[in-house]
Amino acid sequence: MRVPVIAANWKMNLGTKSEAVTFVRSIRHGLQAIVGVEIVLSPPFTALTSVAEVLGGSRLGLGAQDMHWEDKGAHTADISPAMLAGLCRYVILGHSERRATRSESETDAAIHRKVKAALAHDLTPIICVGENLQQNEAGQTEAIVGGQVSAAFAGIDSSQASGCIIAYEPIWAIGTGKAASPADANRTINLAVRGPLARAFDESTAQRTRVLYGGSVNAANIGSFIEMPDIDGALVGGASLTPDFVKLVEAVAAKR
Repeated sequence: MRVPVIAANWKMNLGTKSEAVTFVRSIRHGLQAIVGVEIVLSPPFTALTSVAEVLGGSRLGLGAQDMHWEDKGAHTADISPAMLAGLCRYVILGHSERRATRSESETDAAIHRKVKAALAHDLTPIICVGENLQQNEAGQTEAIVGGQVSAAFAGIDSSQASGCIIAYEPIWAIGTGKAASPADANRTINLAVRGPLARAFDESTAQRTRVLYGGSVNAANIGSFIEMPDIDGALVGGASLTPDFVKLVEAVAAKR
């Protein structure tokens, strides 16, 4: 059985040391008491070190929100995988907000290079894929999402692929209060995520790889998503910024 993952993406919130430390201290005990769920907190870069100190000795994971594929160089304001190695275990790559607003730099080819760099530094990529509203309404979801999955994993070994985490997050559902129905999200993950993985590697790899749903997930609706056979957790945005995040993770543990 795939262990569920709940990954909190704070985005550009709780970025000062005092904000981050105060919040993590307020939820650390509650999250630490939950068993059977892999929990990842992904603060802004400015709070990574502070959060790492608070999480020390706990089972809670730490993730970064992005990275460049180069180890070093003339890439002003970017963060390299070498900088993250040893500081955190996870890194979010290809988040749909970044794909949508930075289309020239967040291409499928760029995400692929980032995935390979993360794996080379023993970081666990959380690879985001998803379609926009126009693509969804045009019936292009499977082609768009499947293409993103195939591009991300091109030339990667199957043993490495199954250790990655994929997050299906339709762009039209991020921060809008709208969520795909659990059945529709499960169908997309089955056809457009696990399908390409099975074709690129094999069915075993496709079934071992954990796939999350992201897009206006909260404590009230997470249960209906986690009940779906192909959904292994969630990438959580706004709902990860309040103490109710503990209730969300508890709801996942109760369903598994």
